[in-house]
Amino acid sequence: MLRIVIFLGIGLSLGIDRYFAQGPTGAPVAVQVSPLPTATPVVFSSQTLADLKRVQQAALASDYAYRQVAHLSNNIGPRLTGSAQAAKAVEYVTNELKAIGCEVQLEKVMVPHWVRGEETAALVQFPGQAENTTQKIVLCALGASVATPPEGITANVVAVRTFDELKSMPRDKVAGKIVLFNYPYDKQMAAEGNGGEAYGEAVVYRGDGPSSAARQGAIACLIRSVGGADYRIPHTGQTRYAADAPKIPAGAVTAEDADLIVDLVRQGTVKMKLVLTPQTLPDVESYNVIGDIKGSEHPEQVIVVSGHLDSWDLGTGAIDDGAGVAVSMEAANVIQKLHLKPKRTIRVVAWMNEENGSAGSKQYAKDHANEMSNHFSAMETDGGAGHPLGLNIKGNPEVKKILAPVAAILQESGAGMLHLAEHCGADIEPMEKAGVPAFSPIQDSRFYFNYHHTAADTLDKIVPKELAENSAVVAVAAYALANSEQPLPR
Repeated sequence: MLRIVIFLGIGLSLGIDRYFAQGPTGAPVAVQVSPLPTATPVVFSSQTLADLKRVQQAALASDYAYRQVAHLSNNIGPRLTGSAQAAKAVEYVTNELKAIGCEVQLEKVMVPHWVRGEETAALVQFPGQAENTTQKIVLCALGASVATPPEGITANVVAVRTFDELKSMPRDKVAGKIVLFNYPYDKQMAAEGNGGEAYGEAVVYRGDGPSSAARQGAIACLIRSVGGADYRIPHTGQTRYAADAPKIPAGAVTAEDADLIVDLVRQGTVKMKLVLTPQTLPDVESYNVIGDIKGSEHPEQVIVVSGHLDSWDLGTGAIDDGAGVAVSMEAANVIQKLHLKPKRTIRVVAWMNEENGSAGSKQYAKDHANEMSNHFSAMETDGGAGHPLGLNIKGNPEVKKILAPVAAILQESGAGMLHLAEHCGADIEPMEKAGVPAFSPIQDSRFYFNYHHTAADTLDKIVPKELAENSAVVAVAAYALANSEQPLPR
């Protein structure tokens, strides 16, 4: 008997006479009917995909983000938590988000108030020294550093490269001295596009160096600046005092001065006079700025797009992280300008205190602990303003497959890469740990750490076109996630 197989799609209806076909003699023969394999669920409707292209083009053509970062960096300036500038930035971003139609609220957070004082150093004894001369050392205090006495300290310098090298030294060779960790930032790694990895390898000495030195009896600790600048510029950043070690003054010397000290220490005794007079003042009340575009169908489900509003005090905080706040604001601005209606709530967050405590993100996690299951996704931009290559994803690997149609749109501006990452941002880390799918733009990191945490973090380092490209990535991703027809797997 002739067998004919007919595959039935979803919704296909056949009359009884369609279940039979004619055999060679014209007699009816039985037909076996089999259903089609289950169709892949639609994640992004054709309308959403069309709207994403509009969002992309509008963001690429807009100068709104650049105007925001220009105001934050040029008009307001350095925004270290507890400062008048940080408070002014909260006020400014609040008003701007209201102006574009967001529902804005300020969420209180108590933040540290550390202020930089005098910071000078000089080599007062070294091999080959001309009579009655000193060698100036260019440095800055690390965040949270305690102070030297007002008149400073004068002591011999011990130079090491690694923690292991320090631990191998007898305690009496370290006690009473100033320890310099000379671990270099890997500029070749950065040149190959892996600036973040190079930073990660070196920054542990900024975080843990002072306590490691103190355990060996050192009276102060200096580190080689963590970054790639070759212009005798020190890089600040937070240090981390351990509970089991004395707190000693901590600073970062320029790469050039680290090399100078190491060379002289090889030749003989080197003595330094160091003056650092920072202060830690009482905590100050500040705020995370929250701006919502309420979802039309699932307003309780939240898409976070964010950057941090605070910055270090040496520069004006343009690339770290005025840019991240600005592109997050631009995402909301573009969606509002196009009169789009996201199904889920898009929430712009300008975090406070990422740089020296992460108090803002920790407070948000506490305040919204019962809502984490309704946080659909979280995104943070905190890698500068370099050309974006795509999106980092911290979450279920299936998310990468789901976002393929979005990546195809992003590729039109060279940002179509999707990369599974271990981490997407310091401020969204509590949400990552709660299982919320997390994202961040993949940004060109080759030059970012030349300026990061330095006096050179200023507006001129931002290329407007590249900032707009970052805005497009953030806006497209945010709207795609807000309008996804399916939840993201966790």
